[in-house]
Amino acid sequence: MTRVAETKEHPCLACGACCAAYRVDFAVYELESEGGTVPDGLAVEVTGNTCRMRGTDWHPVRCAALVGKVGERASCGIYEWRPNPCRELEPGSDGCLRARQRHGLGPLEGSML
Repeated sequence: MTRVAETKEHPCLACGACCAAYRVDFAVYELESEGGTVPDGLAVEVTGNTCRMRGTDWHPVRCAALVGKVGERASCGIYEWRPNPCRELEPGSDGCLRARQRHGLGPLEGSML
């Protein structure tokens, strides 16, 4: 697990690229109504077992929970309650790099991780 330096702001609080790059599907049990933490109003049912974050299947992609402007000051409005696929995407990972590239952003520098 990558750690952010104590004195630096978490890199995801200024980026948001992943929230505007990927479809986010997750198990229905992650919804609040099913005992999970993801607010029901931010998800749509895909199948009886799968939900998707609103906005992540639009073109251009923009998760309904994203607040701010990608690459400047952006963050997840439900960070504490986000679904597992979002939790699994680590700052500086290949998925992070691809999302940043899609938005014309360079890789995170070592000091930002």
